[in-house]
Amino acid sequence: MRLRSLAHRVLPALAWLLASVSTAEAGSSPVDCSTSTARRLAALAPGSATRLGKAEVNGPFNDVARRFNLHRTGPRARDYSLRMVWSPERRTALYLGANHGRPHRLNDVWEFDLCEMQWILLYAPDNPRDYLGLGEDPSDVVLKDGVLQTRRGGPAVIGHTWSGVTYDSDGKRLLWMNTWVTNRREAAISIGLDPGDLAGGLPLWSFDPKARRWSRLPSIGEAPRSIFGGLLQYVPAMKGAVWHGNNWQMRGTWLYDLHSGSWLNLEANSRAGDFSEQAPTREQVAYLDSERQMIVAQQGTDTYEFNIELRSWRHVLSKPAEAQLWPIGHDSSSAMFYDPGTRMGLLIDYQSNHLWRYDPATPTWEILGPIAPPMPDGAKRLAFIDEYFGVVVVIEDREVWVYRPKRGRKADR
Repeated sequence: MRLRSLAHRVLPALAWLLASVSTAEAGSSPVDCSTSTARRLAALAPGSATRLGKAEVNGPFNDVARRFNLHRTGPRARDYSLRMVWSPERRTALYLGANHGRPHRLNDVWEFDLCEMQWILLYAPDNPRDYLGLGEDPSDVVLKDGVLQTRRGGPAVIGHTWSGVTYDSDGKRLLWMNTWVTNRREAAISIGLDPGDLAGGLPLWSFDPKARRWSRLPSIGEAPRSIFGGLLQYVPAMKGAVWHGNNWQMRGTWLYDLHSGSWLNLEANSRAGDFSEQAPTREQVAYLDSERQMIVAQQGTDTYEFNIELRSWRHVLSKPAEAQLWPIGHDSSSAMFYDPGTRMGLLIDYQSNHLWRYDPATPTWEILGPIAPPMPDGAKRLAFIDEYFGVVVVIEDREVWVYRPKRGRKADR
C-alpha cells in the first residue's frame, strides 16, 4: 500500500516533467537538467511545496559587486524592482533594477538557474549612482551616440523596473523601459559634457544574456511618454512590445516595433468603452496569457484584461464588498505571472503572504492553500514561474522555496 501511495504521488509529477521536457524548444538549453534538484522537483506532487536549500552565487564579480557583498548574497529584491522575466531558451529567470538608493543603485544583471540552484551574475555593476545623479564617481560615464552610458556600454542612469521589464522571446533579449528622475542635461553638464549632444527618444534598453551586452534602443517618429510605473509586455503575436499607462502622465497603449524602432499608438478602446475607466492605472502587475492572447493586469483590488486582437482594455473584477481577503496588485509588493501548466494566472501578495490564482474563464480569484511548508515571508523576496519545471519559485535571500500548482477543477476546463 505504501508503494502504491508513493507511485500515486510521484508518477503524475514525473509524467508532467517528462512531457514538459519533450515539448521544450529543441536545443534551448546548453545542458539538459539531470541534477539532484531536478529529481526532487520530479517527485514534487501537484499542490505540494518544498524548500530546496540555499542557492550558490557565481559570476564575474568586480570591486563594486564585492563592495556590496553581492558575491555572497546575490541581488536580493530591490525597491519597486520585483519583476523577474522568464527566458525560455535559457530556462532561467532574469533580474535587474535599482533600489531607491540604499544600499546601492546598480546596473547589474542576474539570472537564476533552478536546475543548478544558483544565481549567476551576467553583468557586473558599473560604479554606483545616487538618487538624482551619476554618483560619487562618474569617471566611468561617457556620452556615446547621444546616450549617457558607461565605458562598458551599460546605462549610466538607472531606475526601478516597476512592471516595465519584459523578455523578447524572438530576439532572445530582455527589454527595459529605464525611466528615472535624473535630469540628463544636468548630469551631462556635471561631468563636462555638452548637453546639446544628448539624443532624444525613450530610455528603452535591451540586454542580451548570451552576449552579456547592453544596448539602447532607438525611438523613431511619434512616441509615447516614458512614464513612471508603466507596463511593458512583449507580445510575440504582435512582434513587438506593448507599453501602457493610464494616468496624468500618459493615457494610452502603444506598440514598439523592435525591427524599425518605431511606435504605434494602438488607440485602445477607441471602439469599445472609455479607456480611462476600463484600463489599469500605474504601478500594476501583469502577465501575458499566450493561449488566450490577452494581457491580464491587477492594479490594487481591480482586475483588467487587454484583448490583443480587439486592442481593447476591459475592467473585469473589483473586490466584492463582502470579501475579507482579496489579491492586491502593486509593483512594490506583489508579483504576477502566467502558469502554462494550469493555464491560469498566479499572483503572490507579499504583504499578506498569500498565493492567488486567477481563472479568466469565470472570471474569479481563488486563494491557494494552506501550503506546507509555507511560503517564505522575508523582506527581500523574488519570485517567478519556472516554466521548464512547472513550479512557482520564491527566493528569500538565497533560500529557495518551490510550489507546484494543482490543476484543479477550474483549471481542467
